[in-house]
Amino acid sequence: MIRSAYGSALTALLVASALGLGAALTGCQSSEDSSPSSSEAPSGEAWTPLFDGESLSGWRNPYDWGTARVTGGVIELRADEKFFLVTEESYDDFVFEGEVQVPDRESNSGFMFRAQVDTNRVYGYQAEVDPSERAWSGGLYDEGRRGWLNPPEEDSAAGATFRQKRGGAFNPTGWNEYRIRAVGDSLRIWVNGQMATAYRDTVDSAGVIGIQHHGEDGKVYRFRDLRIREVESGA
Repeated sequence: MIRSAYGSALTALLVASALGLGAALTGCQSSEDSSPSSSEAPSGEAWTPLFDGESLSGWRNPYDWGTARVTGGVIELRADEKFFLVTEESYDDFVFEGEVQVPDRESNSGFMFRAQVDTNRVYGYQAEVDPSERAWSGGLYDEGRRGWLNPPEEDSAAGATFRQKRGGAFNPTGWNEYRIRAVGDSLRIWVNGQMATAYRDTVDSAGVIGIQHHGEDGKVYRFRDLRIREVESGA
């Protein structure tokens, strides 16, 4: 009887471990990544500017609509339909930093990373820019595909907790600095120095960086100080 009980317990432990590994591979909020105390900037490689402050060199618009121009060291996006301006180059493991200013609290934007591009379509990981009362800035959204990853949209308690703990980091009337760290399956997002998301997902391992206009006619979205620092996987 003792040997049988021990065997059953061991079997249960192995099954639980396997289920936990499966969850990590398909996508989950990562408790081991959740410390907001460190921005974990990689050492060694230098920062590479993605925006030179004067031109749109290195960027392209894959849509038949939307305009981008540079004014006073800032990229300004205008459109009457949602679009993304994206980098010409793709990146796999990196730390990205950039600043965004939204036109008002009814607007919405985001930073795409490891994103995929088709004609008139950009999809994939997005660090949310949400100045509304929902206050999910820094959340992780899978644009054009699975929808909300963190917080999960169907979990109202998780959304309320995110808003309570992270929602105050975003300044809806000024500039906001985002940091995104994507290394292997680890995806982390900071807003103005506060960690908002630590998530593991294996769907996309590389792709472009993108900035979003949400499609409201007459509104201007502004971006500046865009840069990236590539890191080795596992660093």
